[in-house]
Amino acid sequence: MNDRTQVPEGVHTIEVAVPDSTGVLRGKLIPVSAWPSVAKGGMHMSVVLYSWTCRCDVRDDDPMGMDKGCPDMHVVPVRDLRMVPWRPGFALAICDGRDEQENPIPTSPRWALERVLARAAKMGFEARIGFEIEFYLLDKKTKQILDDGIQAYSLVRAAEYEEVLGEMRNQLIEFGIPIEAANTEYAPGQIEINVRYDEAMRTADNAVLFRNSIREIAARHGYLASFMAKPWFGQSGSGVHLHHSLWRDGVNAFADRRHLSEIGRWYMGGLLRHLPDFALFGSPTPNSFKRRQAYTFCPERATWGHDNRTVALRVIEGNEKSVRVEQRDGSADANPYLIIAAQIAAGLDGIEHHLDPGPSTDGDAYVDTTAPLLPRNVPEAIDRLGQSELAREVFGEALVNVVTGNARYEHAYINNRVSDVERDRYLDAF
Repeated sequence: MNDRTQVPEGVHTIEVAVPDSTGVLRGKLIPVSAWPSVAKGGMHMSVVLYSWTCRCDVRDDDPMGMDKGCPDMHVVPVRDLRMVPWRPGFALAICDGRDEQENPIPTSPRWALERVLARAAKMGFEARIGFEIEFYLLDKKTKQILDDGIQAYSLVRAAEYEEVLGEMRNQLIEFGIPIEAANTEYAPGQIEINVRYDEAMRTADNAVLFRNSIREIAARHGYLASFMAKPWFGQSGSGVHLHHSLWRDGVNAFADRRHLSEIGRWYMGGLLRHLPDFALFGSPTPNSFKRRQAYTFCPERATWGHDNRTVALRVIEGNEKSVRVEQRDGSADANPYLIIAAQIAAGLDGIEHHLDPGPSTDGDAYVDTTAPLLPRNVPEAIDRLGQSELAREVFGEALVNVVTGNARYEHAYINNRVSDVERDRYLDAF
């Protein structure tokens, strides 16, 4: 391991970055002179950042909240410093929390993924994940779409965004995030960027850095980059698709030559079995579930198929290195650590219990009424997660309570307020 006290030449400020309960980076800026002390011994931040909401609300029922005084934890670097290309003189360190005895914090999302990956390693596997994520580029001041018309994959439309997209691609690569491609998506102002697969923890770290970086770079060009799941009812939602494979001794265990192996099928069987129970990890807000509509490329049921974009699990075959399973139900607002951990845990459970995925869905999965429905709203998803023995076993009571508690808080917050849509529909109707 590299000496993390060492700082690249020219750096004057270090960002001490901690992924919070929602996958948003929180932290502090410290002068480079303070870094050796932080790198060795960490620094204090409130542990409540592992349980607060996306707007930093501290719930009344938070066990680490006001009743406990929102106590501190130590945050310690878990990755080497990265230079921030778009802000010369700045470097960033991903950190995670520890208690006074230097034990991990049970509600840390990153620690949840560490535990799942340890389980995979015990079974002899390295989990590798690639991700595709969608977001909108909006006017920074008005928060509205700047163009019109659907121009998916349009090179002309992409050229109009190249000033900002080019900087995103090039500087994210320089930042250590392996960008494979970028394109305009299925709505005006919507962009998709694909990140190459890697060891699962590196992918999760890259995912939280990706969202933070995209927002910073977009702001420099006068845009608001939004990973909100469904900003407009009549436009496409923004999802995150995770590409799964397990590797053993440098060989893709999902590949039987050019096709999905028995291990891959069992893994997919686990993904299917736990899709409804783990929906909340991939759709954490009431808005997330508004994506789940027919013919929106977001699945409604626990289905799988070969190279089929209407199913929940898309099997992609080809050469031995590229055979994989793509899970397509997650929203762009999902916490990367939790959605990746949940899906890998489900897949490993499928291998342990030799779960067969059953017959594939060929053609239009939206007309398949035989497969289990996925939750359509937060209360349904909370109920399903609360009933999951695997969730309690893998993530522990404390973390499951944070996920369900925050979702319940968001549901009540949205449900108890009157919107412009309601006024437009009802104000003069009665």
